[in-house]
Amino acid sequence: MERDLEEMRVVVQRSKEAAVTVNGELIGSIDQGLVLLVGITHEDTEADVRWMSDKIAGLRIFEDDSGKMNNSILDAGGAILSVSQFTLYGDCRKGRRPNFMAAARPEQAEVLYMQFNKALRTAGLQVATGQFGAMMEVSLINWGPVTLILDSKG
Repeated sequence: MERDLEEMRVVVQRSKEAAVTVNGELIGSIDQGLVLLVGITHEDTEADVRWMSDKIAGLRIFEDDSGKMNNSILDAGGAILSVSQFTLYGDCRKGRRPNFMAAARPEQAEVLYMQFNKALRTAGLQVATGQFGAMMEVSLINWGPVTLILDSKG
């Protein structure tokens, strides 16, 4: 089954700590929590943003006292490092150079990315971010490792 490229996409990585720097300056950092690489496409709407933020806030990928993944980031008291990542829409099916036509234009993507981060904060989460449109260095200690890919219309 071919995957639909026209949906909001977030790579979720559970981390012990993470940070983003731009030109050697620390822009955002967290201790235990989630690193989110956030991709926005042309057809994404506020409904996709709400669905994705609700999904992430409630995603049970932190261990409970029994060692089972039963706790959400809210239960675990973790924070989020959210990083805009248009390259999630790099279509590499043809040729050797990725095609980024499915990525939303920056003016659309930035608005939805900001709404997404606001929705996470409204859910009660501490959210640090990178710098939209900048060349960023993201470092993290992936905990588990646990890495998931969420699609809003999947």
